[in-house]
Amino acid sequence: MTEPVQKTEAEWKALLAEKGAERGAFEITRHAATERPFTGKYEAHWADGTYHCICCGTKLFESNTKFDAGCGWPSFSEAVPGAIRNIVDRSHGMVRTENVCANCGAHLGHVFPDGPTDTGLRYCMNSASLDFKPPTE
Repeated sequence: MTEPVQKTEAEWKALLAEKGAERGAFEITRHAATERPFTGKYEAHWADGTYHCICCGTKLFESNTKFDAGCGWPSFSEAVPGAIRNIVDRSHGMVRTENVCANCGAHLGHVFPDGPTDTGLRYCMNSASLDFKPPTE
């Protein structure tokens, strides 16, 4: 599938550098790498606001859907409708559901059916794929 926002690897690298993205953000967002657990800046971040794709700025999650899953990555119970596309991921000898930004295809993380809220979902995201924005007045 082709997402609306397309860039070359060089353009993505330049954009992420310009935004001051976390180390590893390019490999995570463009090549589906994963940050080590408990190392991302948003894992224990609890401020009010919204979480956006670091690559294209698409709003992905509201802060009121974030919860502490104890897994070492930021976890959310619900995504903004239409913001995330799911892909079957058969890597590492297992079947998981990968989440990518529907607008630019950036790898975000995976979703699991073991969340504690009414949705039953746990969107387990890489901090390096996210950008936080506080509420505007």
